[in-house]
Amino acid sequence: MLEIKVPTVGESISEVTIARWNKKTGDYVEMDELLCELESDKATFELNAEQAGILTTKGNEGDTIKVGDVICLIDESAAKPAGAKTEAPKVEVQTPKTETKPEANSQQPVANDKPFPSPAAAKILAEKGIDVKDVIGTGKDGRITKGDAITAELKTTTNEAKTRNERTEKMTSLRKTVSKRLVAVKNETAMLTTFNEVDMKPIMDLRNQFKTQFKEKHGVNLGFMSFFTKAVTVALKQYPAVNAYINGEEIIYHDFCDVSIAVSAPKGLVVPVIRNAESMSLAEIEAEVLRLAGKARENKLSLDEMTGGTFTITNGGVFGSMMSTPIINAPQSAILGMHNIIERPVVKDGQIVARPMMYLALSYDHRIIDGRESVGFLVKVKQCLENPVMLLTEGNDPNKMILGL
Repeated sequence: MLEIKVPTVGESISEVTIARWNKKTGDYVEMDELLCELESDKATFELNAEQAGILTTKGNEGDTIKVGDVICLIDESAAKPAGAKTEAPKVEVQTPKTETKPEANSQQPVANDKPFPSPAAAKILAEKGIDVKDVIGTGKDGRITKGDAITAELKTTTNEAKTRNERTEKMTSLRKTVSKRLVAVKNETAMLTTFNEVDMKPIMDLRNQFKTQFKEKHGVNLGFMSFFTKAVTVALKQYPAVNAYINGEEIIYHDFCDVSIAVSAPKGLVVPVIRNAESMSLAEIEAEVLRLAGKARENKLSLDEMTGGTFTITNGGVFGSMMSTPIINAPQSAILGMHNIIERPVVKDGQIVARPMMYLALSYDHRIIDGRESVGFLVKVKQCLENPVMLLTEGNDPNKMILGL
């Protein structure tokens, strides 16, 4: 009998939760066939059969099991049952046998002299799933009229509208860990948030000008995330404290920008990392965002893809957020929040004009980042976005570059 144990899935992970069994006790499994999905506080993993044989499970969905514990057994000596298939068993729907009865005319009463509906009433009751026995007929000889059916329908709808149902679900390992970390950040950091706004018209004009050629050449869309990521890397170079960590009584600075991108996944918020974003082109960033977001939606992100970021960008604007104060993604020291783009009246060259505006929010740890640095960082991001030429010249003043100053 082969014991299948919970594998080591990360240095800091000591237990996992059984998210879903793909096989059940008594099933014959082939070697390398998917047995179950395990969920840690950081990611979801798949557990495959190490040998072929008959399976015996040792836990139910939702159970928490320690790393190294036996999660199932495989009887390697068991012969493969005749006709056994490797795919998940199908649930057969049995059609109840019907007895042969004389056809009932819609005008005839049902058995036991129960009231019978008119054709119009029968249609309404059938559509709403209302049992004839629950309706009082007011027609001749107790016949259920169309009006009776409509009255029964209204009562059912009213009762449904007043339901007060509750349900209880066990928190996932990911949700529990996120909860603990968010509370810890609020309690252990001196978090402040500073705001600014950016005129998105220059970026939007640039996208409209090049989006078709960009897609044809690189195979990905030119989105806002690549512009924001590049703007952030430019600002991080100028304000390195925003890209640093506090480690005890020391500050760890980074000469690289590993930008975490907050992504909404089926089991909660995850933050995959774009490594060395400062050295990537717009197309490379867009391709990496697309790849990581796709893996996040399928719960396929690895631990390495979700750890080690130095700064985070979160986009609440995709959900319609106008303004928010994002929480720092520990152990990082700052996070940039993007919001929805709203056309608002602003003053340009002494004239009131309509512009597509976005509010930006930078939450930061005041223990390591001063007000001057936080405001300066956000202003730099704003400048790069409102002047794409500056963004594409890595934050340098294009006029000085052209004139050689």
